[in-house]
Amino acid sequence: MTIPDPVSPPSSLAALEARLAQDLAYLGWPARNWMPARQAAGGETMIDVAIIGGGQAGLAASVALAQLGIRAVIFDRSPAGSEGPWATTARMETLRSPKELTGPALGLPALTFRAWFEAQFGLEAWTALDKIPRLQWMDYLVWYRRVMNVDVRNGMAVTAVQPLPDAAGVRLELRSGDGERSSVLARRLVLATGRDGLGGPAVPAFVNALPRSKWAHSSDEMDYGRLRGLRVGVIGAGSSAMDSAATALEAGAHSVELLIRRPDLPRVNKGKGAGVPGLTHGHYDLPDELKWRIRHYINVLNVPPPHGSTLRVSRHPNAFFNFGCPVLSVEPKGEGMVVSTPRGDFEFDFLIVSTGFKVDWPNRPEFAAIAPHVRTWKDRFTPAPGDEDQELADSPDLGPAFEFKERSPGECPGLARIHCFCYPAALSHGTVSGDIPAISDGAKRLASGIASLFYREDFDQHWAYLQEFAEPELFGDEWTPALPPQERNR
Repeated sequence: MTIPDPVSPPSSLAALEARLAQDLAYLGWPARNWMPARQAAGGETMIDVAIIGGGQAGLAASVALAQLGIRAVIFDRSPAGSEGPWATTARMETLRSPKELTGPALGLPALTFRAWFEAQFGLEAWTALDKIPRLQWMDYLVWYRRVMNVDVRNGMAVTAVQPLPDAAGVRLELRSGDGERSSVLARRLVLATGRDGLGGPAVPAFVNALPRSKWAHSSDEMDYGRLRGLRVGVIGAGSSAMDSAATALEAGAHSVELLIRRPDLPRVNKGKGAGVPGLTHGHYDLPDELKWRIRHYINVLNVPPPHGSTLRVSRHPNAFFNFGCPVLSVEPKGEGMVVSTPRGDFEFDFLIVSTGFKVDWPNRPEFAAIAPHVRTWKDRFTPAPGDEDQELADSPDLGPAFEFKERSPGECPGLARIHCFCYPAALSHGTVSGDIPAISDGAKRLASGIASLFYREDFDQHWAYLQEFAEPELFGDEWTPALPPQERNR
């Protein structure tokens, strides 16, 4: 996709940044830090809030906390500019969301993608723009981080998360890119870890028959140039399947066969139809059965791949859409494989499985200390017969500030100090913790919830401060006491 040339001042990025800085000053953002300093028993200083993940959810959470006077530090394993999937594993040409959505701007017009885009390319280019180019969204997030002065520590992988036994905080064990190990202590921890936030790819068992060099999940980092001249099979027909198929075709694959278990592609994005403010702000308060009903309904009907992504595949004469083709078996054959389906056998040189993600605690060893103790929906809710849904059953049962709950009370003190601000929160809170449309609403809910928890926890200190507060409004010399009426005219 062609990106227009930047325009000349006065519609410049510098002018936009000056406008944003003035708006922030008018709003008092970031707010005064009102948090009492805390130290652990050994004198170690505690971070107010640590955030794992520097993508759009982590950035929005940090900025929303700053608006309330709470300082956060983000730790991300990726180098700067590669946080999230946009510059690594995402392969769409453009975002799927409408360009007008304000995303993580948190109500600040000068912080929106549109303001950033128009400042560089002008209104005419914005009008001509259909969807936001994927890599340009990454550029915007890099700018967002800079102008909002977000504290991100890159190249820092979290290797262990351990709530403290006295429930006073959470310890993070870290490893830098050069292997150096360290640890930090935070009063609260936010997991802004994305679509695979509590697990990883959902990998079908049939790939176990193949060498790892012969298959990839659509979320794997991979040079698609290696597929040139190869017969490629793609399992699935969702957005990532289309993006993977198109990327393989554009890289010169001999052919791409999409094996689609459904008899047809879904046509309507029901999730888009659910995206109204009432649901955004009211999902958490719905009865359990209604939360399950709406999320299960969307899961069953599936989200169709975007129109443009589908055309990006179908315009290639060597792309084939095979419906009613669930995989029955996969067997190696020479340097390739045979994939059997109800509609016949297919021979491939390479297989891409686009089968989504799942909650998979064993795949996240950094969470080993908390995984057995997190209460999930299956621990307390039984759906109606026929409405079973493994994704929903495995979802964590979260509190109002996205905090984890213990499966057995008292077994993991401090677990509630960890907040799940990533995709698996969708059943409890709705899609406000990762997707662009409502990420600001989710970040504000998270920040206000954490502020409330901190205030209750520190109430004695705030009460003592209130009692000791002695900044005078009046000094006693602003008036002269009146004489009694009978003495005034003597």
